[in-house]
Amino acid sequence: SGYNFRRGIETGSLKIEDHSNLTLALALRAGAMGVSFMPTLTALGSDLFKTNPNLKKMVCPFTGDRLTAVAAIKPDVTVVHVQRSDEYGNAHVWGNLGVTRDACLASRHVILTAEEIVSPDIISRDPNRVFTPGFRVKAVVHCPWGGHPSPVPGFYNRDHQMFIEYRNESRTPRLYADWRKRWVDNVHSYQEYLDQLGSERIAGLAIQNHVFAETVDYGY
Repeated sequence: SGYNFRRGIETGSLKIEDHSNLTLALALRAGAMGVSFMPTLTALGSDLFKTNPNLKKMVCPFTGDRLTAVAAIKPDVTVVHVQRSDEYGNAHVWGNLGVTRDACLASRHVILTAEEIVSPDIISRDPNRVFTPGFRVKAVVHCPWGGHPSPVPGFYNRDHQMFIEYRNESRTPRLYADWRKRWVDNVHSYQEYLDQLGSERIAGLAIQNHVFAETVDYGY
């Protein structure tokens, strides 16, 4: 739901940097690569240049073609939920990653929340699944159900009902204040959050049909 987001924009309490999905991804990719910008063909002819000073029109020095220069984004902190991690921050992630890997590599500090904390040996058995190296991670938090209400492949499904409830209960500031008290301000621990969800709801979100990946052999 975008009700709170819209109110923030309209009242001026929230400042935004206007991007398309692709220019945002390219900005994070530039940050991850350590370069100041990323060239692209996208956004040419759009109104994004009017609202985002971090998008500039440029000429390719090799072909003379018109391009868009997308300035790098380097977040101060990126918080990412993963399926499993060792205590050092070497994490395994699978499923739809989106721009998460670039967001981690671009960020100055990374905090991982994990469904499971496992031994380094388990992580090293599948090196191609390592999402971010431990030396980039500042903290690791064991937090089962930490991705809720979004889905986490292999652990639980998307809680559609929660998104519907939030949409309905954020239509007005007063409704949202009540929702926030119930789900944020008055919830003082992870266990209280799970208790409020209820065992029946949790059981309904648990994976019903497992789909396992094919095993591979790393031997020589």
